[in-house]
Amino acid sequence: MTPGITARLQRIGTDGRYVVVPMDHGITLGAVKGLKDIESTIDAVTRGGADSVLTQKGIARRVHGNKNGAGYIAHMNGSTVIGPDANDKRTTGSVEAALRAGADAVSFHINVGSEYEREQIEALGRLTDEAAEYGLPVLAMAYARGPDVEGDDPEALGHAVRLAEELGADLIKTGYSGDAESFEHVCESTSRPVLIAGGSPDGDLESLRAVRGAMDAGGAGVSMGRTIFQHDDPERIARAVALVVHEDFSAVEALERAEL
Repeated sequence: MTPGITARLQRIGTDGRYVVVPMDHGITLGAVKGLKDIESTIDAVTRGGADSVLTQKGIARRVHGNKNGAGYIAHMNGSTVIGPDANDKRTTGSVEAALRAGADAVSFHINVGSEYEREQIEALGRLTDEAAEYGLPVLAMAYARGPDVEGDDPEALGHAVRLAEELGADLIKTGYSGDAESFEHVCESTSRPVLIAGGSPDGDLESLRAVRGAMDAGGAGVSMGRTIFQHDDPERIARAVALVVHEDFSAVEALERAEL
């Protein structure tokens, strides 16, 4: 790992742990709750304790100045829910474009097990090569998704995170298998830090229990979007998640401390 990658990882995390709030959903879902006034949402989640936020490059001008010193990650592919297939993520930017946007890292989504897996493997491999030339970390969003894949199957998730490391990712986001015991296999499948996704909000306590389980299994944090940015109080839920990730609070203790 180069000094540049090491330095920039410290900008998007804290002491090897990460609370990332992705808000690239405007391409996928449109201007949904939490994204219309994205400036206020970014301000709230970073005041709450998010280490970094993530958007598509075109939103960068709305990020800087509202992130309270947090890191910034530019996402490099996307698709829409109204298109033919949301799993067909297409490249939306380059490393140079991310650097021009002031990014500390780039991210890329790959659906392992989908019919688009081959093209996404090639694209992620190219991105990690290009990013390494500039000392820019790559966060791979490696999901187990496809017609014959269960998205919470620990074996499939373990395969997905290993694939991401094999392709050169520095951080890896994936789905949660549902419990700490099974998620240990996922974390043990790679030497890279593993972050869990949030998905659709499922209640504060259950969301925090998932974070606690992932951390107990050896995870390094979260990359949670809608669970945080669509919350009625994004600042407080970000604070609760940060308390679990960075201060080893239990789910119940974090809820209480964040006054949720």
